[in-house]
Amino acid sequence: MDSLSYKTLSPNAQSIDHEWILIDATDQHLGRLCSKVAKILMGKYKTCYSPNVECGDNVIIINADKVVLTGKKMTDHVFYTFSGYPGGQKELTPEVLMRKSYNKHIKAGIHPLFVHVLKGMLPKNRLGRKLITNMHVYNGPEHPHAAQEPKAIDINTLK
Repeated sequence: MDSLSYKTLSPNAQSIDHEWILIDATDQHLGRLCSKVAKILMGKYKTCYSPNVECGDNVIIINADKVVLTGKKMTDHVFYTFSGYPGGQKELTPEVLMRKSYNKHIKAGIHPLFVHVLKGMLPKNRLGRKLITNMHVYNGPEHPHAAQEPKAIDINTLK
């Protein structure tokens, strides 16, 4: 018997090829969309998935301003942040975070609502902080990543 055939191959950063994926968020529910995007960022749809290696793809989300929240969540749901200092607690609603995305002082490709939602779905460690940088979100249909030739997929076909 050949003992080399019993070795388990573990993926490393050099053996992974990262693709660019384009997702249209028009009329998509925010939480369901972000849970699928989190799986793509982590690489769980790939056969070479390993939880300790960055094996996911880069994701471009367009038409983020057309995302849907059911009921009155856009105005009534409250996100809390706390700086650690006295009086440092802030309350933010999804509506406020959507308005912040149009602020010209925020870096292009960063959408506060999507970042807040996706951070809760990614690992809380160095790897999770690296994975969130692979997501680029734009309010309109245009994006500056045409040179990467992103592959458009229908998010509804993923499980």
